[in-house]
Amino acid sequence: EREVDAARRFALEKFAQDLLAVSDSLEMGLKAARDAGADEKYIEGTALTAKMFGDVLARHGVQVVDPKGESFDPARHEAMSAVPSAEVAPNTVIDVMQKGYVLNERVLRPAMVIVSRAVPTDGAA
Repeated sequence: EREVDAARRFALEKFAQDLLAVSDSLEMGLKAARDAGADEKYIEGTALTAKMFGDVLARHGVQVVDPKGESFDPARHEAMSAVPSAEVAPNTVIDVMQKGYVLNERVLRPAMVIVSRAVPTDGAA
């Protein structure tokens, strides 16, 4: 019974992983359109499409991991670099390079993040 439940919950895992690139492309296209000063109707339409796509993923159990400001969790985040920071506690996510996703609590893709580390007290970086 447990195996059947797990198979049902994670049957969409491969399909959902394949769709993450589509979500990333929609977000990058939207950002590029905003940066380029594109027509507001185009930006609005693209934003609505991205929202609809995200809603469909969520309806099927896929959740976004956007951990900016949270404590670093190696089970859900992939640290790309660590930057000294006096403003936040060490091991805090200070920037998200790529959002992560989970499907029914199972990581589909970890969030790629930049984390803080303690500022050296001897003046070395």
